[in-house]
Amino acid sequence: MLMSRILFGDNLPLLAALPTGSVNLIYIDPPFNTGGEQRRTRIKVVPDADGDRTGFQGRRYRTIKLPSSSYMDSYEDYLGFLKPRLEQAYRLLADDGSFFLHIDYREAHYCKVLLDEIFGRASFINEIIWAYDYGARSKKRWPAKHDTIFWYAKDPQHYTFNYSEMDRIPYMAPGLVGAQKAARGKTPTDVWWHTIVSPNGREKTGYPTQKPLGVLERIVKVHSRPGDHLLDFFAGSGSFGEAAANHNRDFQLIDNNLDAFRVMLERFNPYRIAIEVDGLSAVQNRHLNQLFENHIDNLDEFFDTDDFNVAMAQGRQHMALQLSLPKRPEQIQLFA
Repeated sequence: MLMSRILFGDNLPLLAALPTGSVNLIYIDPPFNTGGEQRRTRIKVVPDADGDRTGFQGRRYRTIKLPSSSYMDSYEDYLGFLKPRLEQAYRLLADDGSFFLHIDYREAHYCKVLLDEIFGRASFINEIIWAYDYGARSKKRWPAKHDTIFWYAKDPQHYTFNYSEMDRIPYMAPGLVGAQKAARGKTPTDVWWHTIVSPNGREKTGYPTQKPLGVLERIVKVHSRPGDHLLDFFAGSGSFGEAAANHNRDFQLIDNNLDAFRVMLERFNPYRIAIEVDGLSAVQNRHLNQLFENHIDNLDEFFDTDDFNVAMAQGRQHMALQLSLPKRPEQIQLFA
């Protein structure tokens, strides 16, 4: 059984407590410093003959609004915020480990200089462009439809790169390469075309800035091995943990946003979860876990209990979820 953890609290002291060289692959998708609030409204639909939506074959559905998720995305000293966390990432990486920073055009250039300072310029391996085509289009400039993912290796001469694990993508002009090559497809370049998480798809959690599993699973498969230990300390909705679990990797996820914590609890609900809050007695922790088991089918009720909210207040800096995950990937796919 794989054992993985979700940690709730400020990532800097939690990172400092982890053993040096203990992580094989780190991916982070930190706040992009957009200067505003990131918010995502969540809804669900239920059959209703008098509903406000029309679905397949004319069936009617009623929209129910769920609690929205949000976080502030504005920092006066963004690089000052990131630097000690990136230094911890470097310390935590194993000798053959890799680090991926997912960022957008606003801060990418400054982050590249900072990463060169921490890892060394020789450790920079790739600038990956994730390109997508969704959303509004500016009429005053070229629309921004890509994110940047920087890949650094702890040791640029010795790192994991599983070429055979790459997914294949279609040729743009299959008629020019022959039937056999066209059927097999080609390996990707450093420009990854992939749609965003569908607003209406099963993968969507409702958390702002959720990244698609397809992008993260490519990183997991190529840059780590089964049984490796993976880390995301800006975990958000937990997508990197899901990608890790789908391919038999252990993981730790860290976030200090309560909405993220709730989304991850719901997302990993099918797994066996044990909650441990630093600062609570063993009896209190057992009670909290029993309460969680009693509300496993309605987590909103669990979040509303006085016991949970007291635990959050007492253990805000040190709350851990221990997840027991089956090894066989087909047993742990949340989104088929």
